[in-house]
Amino acid sequence: MVNNEARELNAYRIRKFKLDAFVDSFISSCFVHIRKPDADIFRLALDVSQAPARKVVYIDNTPMFVQIAEGIGIRSILHTDYESTRAKLVR
Repeated sequence: MVNNEARELNAYRIRKFKLDAFVDSFISSCFVHIRKPDADIFRLALDVSQAPARKVVYIDNTPMFVQIAEGIGIRSILHTDYESTRAKLVR
């Protein structure tokens, strides 16, 4: 998971939504001192996960962030609503 969040908000969301139950690692700007839209935050996530870009799915509601992730080979989905994102994940 890649995000731009403050440390406290990041920790709160992980706990509140139990994200650590299904997310292996969190590349949060508050820890790595790189922020989206810098492509290096996505490269760092790939390095940490040891996953090839083609095996990763990135979902965001910000078109620029989706384009940057796509630019380094990460399959990306622009989230606009639950149903369309769900349909794109099934493909």
